[in-house]
Amino acid sequence: MKRIKTKFTGVYEREALNRKNKNSLDTAYDICYRRDNKLIWEKVGWASEGYSPKLADQVRSERIRSMRHGLELPNEKPKTLFKDAVKKYLEWAKTNKAKGGRDDESLYDGHLSKRFDNTRMDQISSFDLEKMKSELLKKGYASATVKHVLVLVRQIYNRSIAWGLYQGENPVKKVKMPTVTNQRERFLAPEEAENLLKGLKAKSQQVHDMALLSLHTGMRFGEIAGLRVHDVDLKNRLINITDPKNKRPRKAYMTSQIKAMFEARIPKRAKSNALIFPDEKGKRMEFISKTFPRVVKSLGLNKGVKDPRQKITFHSLRHTFASWLALQGEQIQTISELLGHRTLQMTMRYSHLTPDHRKAAIGRFEDVLSQRPEENKQMKGDENARKE
Repeated sequence: MKRIKTKFTGVYEREALNRKNKNSLDTAYDICYRRDNKLIWEKVGWASEGYSPKLADQVRSERIRSMRHGLELPNEKPKTLFKDAVKKYLEWAKTNKAKGGRDDESLYDGHLSKRFDNTRMDQISSFDLEKMKSELLKKGYASATVKHVLVLVRQIYNRSIAWGLYQGENPVKKVKMPTVTNQRERFLAPEEAENLLKGLKAKSQQVHDMALLSLHTGMRFGEIAGLRVHDVDLKNRLINITDPKNKRPRKAYMTSQIKAMFEARIPKRAKSNALIFPDEKGKRMEFISKTFPRVVKSLGLNKGVKDPRQKITFHSLRHTFASWLALQGEQIQTISELLGHRTLQMTMRYSHLTPDHRKAAIGRFEDVLSQRPEENKQMKGDENARKE
């Protein structure tokens, strides 16, 4: 149906192809106007519904008046600010995500709030996100961190679409995620670990105990920070990890040193839900104390190390635990279970440290070839008999 101008500015009419209005074809009335430099077309209604060019002109005038006063137009995409969507998302995350969404809140505060808070969600483009990704990588942030930021933005948009706060395509969909190559290879030698623990103990008993626990159990920082008195079973030497990264509760096992540490650390009358390693305000720790990197620096453990993946961090203690197990010949399946990995593939990085059974197989093969002459002669005789 071709639009035809009427005497009213921005008002057009078009005749229906097969829609009737009494004994003649019906007529539709459209209006057009500009918003944000974009030409907007809107169908007002049909003549059979009581609409006329004059009434359509009145509707167009109302639209222009609303734009001048910053009001939303009917059937228009919600103009939700990014910060408002984040607020609702974080409220949802408190009861629906691991750690109550604290990791998401940290990523938002550190990388997204200053950049996008006062921007409408429909104004954030894939280009904006690509630019953010590039800038974060240039600043030296790990690929995994940048990927986490983009995944958070994607989740915020997905939830906003579900809640009716945003209409349209998720802009993260067209952003290429950075390749994550953050597997750590370096682990502590026994002497380095001993020196680190001594240095930490001289500065902070709590940081020392947390490091000792990770080194002896492979527990992550977040799992240690979330430990409460009722999670520790001293009688059976078990630690119940109820808030793991992969959401699959597991158990860690105490060495004698860990048992002694807990006995000294947990008061006899401590409340069952009390945190074992609280921060200075008695709340759950969000980050490892700065004491840890300071002691690492004082010991020169990262001196001359440029690759972030090879630097000693708190997570290196978990990696050291797994590496030591592999070196002593433990099966990959056992190491995987102790670390709480979702898949065995995640643990295969330690396979190169296990004693090489292939060398042992070649050794046995050589033993067969070097049997006594009479045994070799018998083997040849048996082979000739099979051929006949």
